[in-house]
Amino acid sequence: MYFIGVDIGGTGVQAGIVNNEGEILFRKECVTRVNDGFETVMDDINNLVRDLLSENNLDINEIKSIGFGVPSFINKKGLVTCVNLGWKEVNFIEAIKNRFPEVSVYAENDATVAAIAEAKFGSMKDKDVAVMYTLGTGVGGGIIINERPFTGTHGMASEIGHSIIGENYYNCNCGANGCLETFCSATAIIKYAQKLIQEGNESIILDMADRNIESINAKMVFDAFRENDAVAVETINRFKNYLAKAMASMINTLDPDIISIGGGVSRASDVILHDIKDLVRENVLYKNEEFADIVCANLGADAGIIGAAFLQ
Repeated sequence: MYFIGVDIGGTGVQAGIVNNEGEILFRKECVTRVNDGFETVMDDINNLVRDLLSENNLDINEIKSIGFGVPSFINKKGLVTCVNLGWKEVNFIEAIKNRFPEVSVYAENDATVAAIAEAKFGSMKDKDVAVMYTLGTGVGGGIIINERPFTGTHGMASEIGHSIIGENYYNCNCGANGCLETFCSATAIIKYAQKLIQEGNESIILDMADRNIESINAKMVFDAFRENDAVAVETINRFKNYLAKAMASMINTLDPDIISIGGGVSRASDVILHDIKDLVRENVLYKNEEFADIVCANLGADAGIIGAAFLQ
């Protein structure tokens, strides 16, 4: 038997056929036609999965289950509200059950799905209590306890990106001020570098962006940090200090075995991991005790498909 994992994103949907060892044997993707509405996206996913099976000479009866990673919270009624996809309380669970009546289907938040993959096959394997931060355009995360995702009583837990860690100069998209997402996402890094440049600080980051401040991206800031650019150093040090505070709070609360950092920002692992444990130690309660290993995730973009495939 095989599994299918479907990773739904704001621009594309990726589907993969996965074996028991977590290997993606076949994959296929399509564009997320957000502007054409929820039902169209669901129909496209149905066609994507069935084409994936057909093209690889597999029958759906050979599939144990299909799992879906969704960039949103799914409530106990199966309803999803996702601004990026233009969905407002759509009945996602009912929609996928109607389209795939032959097989068991499951769905979960995409960051939790990535954490499941890392816990089962990646950087957090064989750990009893594991926490993953996904640092990308926003900040997501997942908590795995005894090989199971922790989602809380109402399914709302593990919204790590919206833990409040300090007062910030702009509000989060969720409407709150001080969310981790506004300090430690790629968006936060870009905004702060732009802010410093707009205040008159010279930086090679602007040259990297062809003197167009709106073209700055997080990679440029990390590259400039490696060149000891003052704006980049201040920006990345700020990012790491707040990330360390968030991790310390997590350690004080859960005392996990391991914390894994994923998402696009984690590509700068050389910068992020350097001295991060020292920064965390400054903020943990018991400063002389051992605490969680801090690593970068190792499944990359495949985590979404793999984790979704093993939902149950």
